[in-house]
Amino acid sequence: MGSACVSRYRAGMTDALDQSPGSHAADQRSLDHREIRYGTVSSVEEAATARAVPVAAVVKSLLVRRGEDDHLLVLVPGDRSISWPKLRAVLGVSRLSMPDAKTALAVTGYERGTITPLGLDLPVVVDERMRGEAITLGSGVHGVAIGLDADAIIASYSAIVADVSDS
Repeated sequence: MGSACVSRYRAGMTDALDQSPGSHAADQRSLDHREIRYGTVSSVEEAATARAVPVAAVVKSLLVRRGEDDHLLVLVPGDRSISWPKLRAVLGVSRLSMPDAKTALAVTGYERGTITPLGLDLPVVVDERMRGEAITLGSGVHGVAIGLDADAIIASYSAIVADVSDS
C-alpha cells in the first residue's frame, strides 16, 4: 500500500488536499492522527523545531534486518539510539543489522528519513519510553510527519514494547 502512495508523491502529483502515504494508512487503521507539513530538515533537532515538539517526540523508525528477508521496525525517541545488546536480548537473537538505504527503500517503499510503520506489514518494536506519549512519525514523504499517540501505534501493530534504547 505504501509504495503506490509514495510513487504518486514522487511523480509530483500532490496538492494541499493530498494525504501523505502515512496519513492514508492511519486512516485505513482508524488511527486518530494529524499531518504536520514543514520544509526540509537535516537533523532530528531541526525536525523537532519544525514540528513544534520536543526532540524525544520525533520518533525514529529504523528498519532492522533479523535474517534473510526478515525485517522489522524499531521505533525509538529522537533523543535516543538503538541499544543493540538490549534489542538482541528482547528478540532472542545473536545478530541484527541495519540494511543500506537501497535495501530500506526496497523493503519499505519509503526513503530513509521518511520511514514509518504506517502502511507496512512488518513487526514493530517500540521503546518503552514512548508509552503514553504524543509522538510524531515519518509519513512516507519528506517534509510531512504524522502526529498521534504512541499507544495507538502499539495497539494497532501489536508492537513489542521494551527497553531497546540508550541515550
